[in-house]
Amino acid sequence: MRSKAAPYVFLAPAVALFTLFLAVPIGYTVYLSTRRTKVSGLGLGKGAKKEIFVGLDNLRAAAADPELWAGWLRVLGYGAIVLVVMLGLALVFALALDSARVRLARFTRVSIFLPFAVPGVVASLMWGFLYLPGMTPLAGVDFLAPSAVLYSMANIAVWGGTGFNMLVLYTNLRAIPREFYEAARMDGASELSIALRVKIPILMPAIILTTVFSIIATIQVFTEPTTLRPFSNTISSTWSPLMKVYRDAFVTGDLYSAAATSIVIAAISLVLSFGFLRVVRGRAFGEAS
Repeated sequence: MRSKAAPYVFLAPAVALFTLFLAVPIGYTVYLSTRRTKVSGLGLGKGAKKEIFVGLDNLRAAAADPELWAGWLRVLGYGAIVLVVMLGLALVFALALDSARVRLARFTRVSIFLPFAVPGVVASLMWGFLYLPGMTPLAGVDFLAPSAVLYSMANIAVWGGTGFNMLVLYTNLRAIPREFYEAARMDGASELSIALRVKIPILMPAIILTTVFSIIATIQVFTEPTTLRPFSNTISSTWSPLMKVYRDAFVTGDLYSAAATSIVIAAISLVLSFGFLRVVRGRAFGEAS
């Protein structure tokens, strides 16, 4: 009897944490998204304000909100820069560190990974001061101008995220049997050919994994624009979808609209993530797409 109950005892803490910090908040968000405050008369006195059920009205309004879709367009541009540059650099660094000719590999690994250890708010503040016209080392360049602020934010994300993705890819490279490389060298393959024809194909599942995580992180961009906003008037309070949720919930006090917008964001995140996995599944696992 005890042996049958043992797995459930070990699972109980994880289930409790999942329920308390994930399932319950999600359920409460769904509940709020179906409610709205109805004000009677001037809104004064007891019972003048009451919560009513509105079904899917909040979700429809959130999905049709032009501010939300404008934020999505900005995030898509931001993500196109971040994903390509960050993951490209991470792959190049991982391949370079895995090369037999690399020197000071440990020091280089730590140097590349170190920016990831800096909290996002601290990194954004640091770069924000470096972007200020009076403090930037590049005179005459306005990094916070409307035409440049997108690239300035992307630079912060690339600087902070490249090291983590590099470490994931490098760890997977170290797990590849060295015999594969020796066989390729015996066939006359150069280091570049080994990287392109041996390492990258074997590394493809890890590349897909880091790409999915990066897509999710890009969709949830909040720290960089929020921290840089006091430095420039070119960043609106709804620059990204999550910033709009924050404004609705904590500035205007409309928790119902914020909850509905959160659900729309979650749905789009799922579509993008699983859509990407669907497209690349055949290449990663040898299945037909």
